[in-house]
Amino acid sequence: MKKNLICVACPLGCPIDVEIENGEVVSVTGNTCKRGDAYARTEITNPMRSLTTSVKIEGGVHPVVPVKSASPVPKGKMFDCMEEINKAVVKAPVKIGDVIIENICGLGVDIVATNCDPGK
Repeated sequence: MKKNLICVACPLGCPIDVEIENGEVVSVTGNTCKRGDAYARTEITNPMRSLTTSVKIEGGVHPVVPVKSASPVPKGKMFDCMEEINKAVVKAPVKIGDVIIENICGLGVDIVATNCDPGK
């Protein structure tokens, strides 16, 4: 089976062809850099995404604080992660980089604040 992708590992946006046999990547063509090969293999076998959203805050100036995953999470676990994030409530004050949720869904990835809220 063959899959066509557009690489997003660098600004070139190379069209990449990935040959797959028995669920395994056997060849990657069309990439102009090594990052394209790595991107295509990961995208086919275990796609990863960065997660950005917000968490409710108590005693804050704003009702929510923006957060992101400290590293990408498996695409198939995004909804599970969002379920956990939607349950979370953090208390002000919050600083940029504060860990809001440690080891979300057992993935070894923390959810961290991307803005601050000194509280009321």
